[in-house]
Amino acid sequence: MFELSMTRLHEVMIILYAISVLLYFMDYVQKDQKANRVAFWLLSIVWVLQTIFLFLYMFRTGRFPVLTLFEGIYFYAWVLLTLSLALNRLMRVDFTVFFVNVIGFTFMAIHTFAPIQASTEAAAERLMSELLLVHITMAIVSYAAFSVSVVFSILYLLQYRLLKQKKWGQKIQRITDLAKLEKGSVILNSIGFPMLLLSLILGVQWAIVSLPTVLWYDIKISGSFLLLAIYGVFLYRRFGKGQSGKSLALFNAVAFGCLLINFLLGSRLSSFHFWSV
Repeated sequence: MFELSMTRLHEVMIILYAISVLLYFMDYVQKDQKANRVAFWLLSIVWVLQTIFLFLYMFRTGRFPVLTLFEGIYFYAWVLLTLSLALNRLMRVDFTVFFVNVIGFTFMAIHTFAPIQASTEAAAERLMSELLLVHITMAIVSYAAFSVSVVFSILYLLQYRLLKQKKWGQKIQRITDLAKLEKGSVILNSIGFPMLLLSLILGVQWAIVSLPTVLWYDIKISGSFLLLAIYGVFLYRRFGKGQSGKSLALFNAVAFGCLLINFLLGSRLSSFHFWSV
């Protein structure tokens, strides 16, 4: 009963951790202080829960939990979270905090869904099913965000063309202005990118644990990481180089085309990935 309760507690922590990473990324790209504050408090809750579990584990075992790889992974994740909270309060290094928490989230996922965590084969299978479910759900959410984003970009290109041709009328009035369309596409990609990143982290964890061998050159795996890189380039072009306008909208349309190829073709050609995400 204790083990099952602790497993459920870790799953709650994983969810809170993922939301926090997403909010930190949104704060970095949009300079949203409210998102930063919410992310900090969510991380604080995760830290409190981790610390409680750490002391409970120490009380139960009667020793400091670093003697096994399983224990060391948890303590490492706890130290990373502690450092990220300190960085958030003492220094304005938001993107560093984001990357630190991506690493911390990765190790928390490894600890939570590791087979050694489960005392029975049935429990292990249930954990793997839940891990796969979270991976697929997060991937679908990221794909949905990218899909709505490209709609904004297409409307941007349509509005841009109408304005260039000086076709004033009801069509232009019904389509919102270019700045709002571009902002919408960027915000949605800023949501989809970290969601896809976290999904891939969980997917890799599931593959390592559940499959006898992981074919890293599998078209679905390589295609998903390539897709992540493409949307990373989109965000770099927008926030790193300050690009905007028609070229960015066209790039977003091309990126979505790559998403469709990965979504439809990648799953069919994959040697093991029978899911559509």
